[in-house]
Amino acid sequence: MQDSRRSRRVRAAAALLAASTLALTAGCGSGGGPSGASPGASKKPSPSPSPAWNRSPASIAAIGDSITRGFDACQVLADCPEVSWATGSDAGVDSLATRLLGPAAPTHSWNYAKTGARMADLPAQMDRAAAQHPGLVTVMTGANDACRDDVAAMTPVASFRADFETSLRTLRAVSPTSQVYVSSVPDLKRLWSTGRGSPLGKQIWKLGICKSMLVDPDDLGAAATARRGAVYERVVAYNEVLRDVCARDRRCRYDGGAVFAYAFGGTQLSPWDWFHPSRDGQARLAEIAYRTVTSPR
Repeated sequence: MQDSRRSRRVRAAAALLAASTLALTAGCGSGGGPSGASPGASKKPSPSPSPAWNRSPASIAAIGDSITRGFDACQVLADCPEVSWATGSDAGVDSLATRLLGPAAPTHSWNYAKTGARMADLPAQMDRAAAQHPGLVTVMTGANDACRDDVAAMTPVASFRADFETSLRTLRAVSPTSQVYVSSVPDLKRLWSTGRGSPLGKQIWKLGICKSMLVDPDDLGAAATARRGAVYERVVAYNEVLRDVCARDRRCRYDGGAVFAYAFGGTQLSPWDWFHPSRDGQARLAEIAYRTVTSPR
């Protein structure tokens, strides 16, 4: 009887050892991962969370083209940066800098935009802006890339993208924590449709403002319509680039096409060229920017 009990204990221990060995072997066969994981599988690291967006930046640097310089808003064919939507001091405009910075705006904001600038000029402007290590950089450019003497001279979309990507890399190399607000390019075709009702505006257009869209403004023939359509489509493509590139930068916000969608009326357009924003138009741009920058999204 005693030998029988001893024999049963030996057999039970042997069975337990075999089961443990089988379980260990199965675990090694799965690559050491969790149960059911395929051989060689490894757990992907969780993406790092996006940094919290600061809705009250302490300084602003503006880059871009004539719109940000307030061109034709105060007098004909001249910059008027005091009414700039981004950094202006005019109380009627209530610029983004004034809204965000208050009394500190004059000493904590910089306007490096230049009339006539295109996307190819943005990296150099961004280099100057980055040197200030601003809390926020505002970007509004692209209209001059579409406003050329001929549609064939419009900036290729690939080049537009490359220069915008270079601009953001330039900023990140010097001031990695600066936030960026990106405005969409205005709808140039809508501006043509609105401005062509002004005889004075059409006379100014003859000086060469945005010829790809505005030349022969009363020509509604097939060729002219196709030309304006090509400019419109290029602006749409530029805005898709701005949205896409900005979305891949964790500290960048695009306006969602708000400026492109805004219907500038007669009071929002310059009384001298019926194309650039007037003081009132600049104020509307400031509102759009402020709404985007301070959104809790």
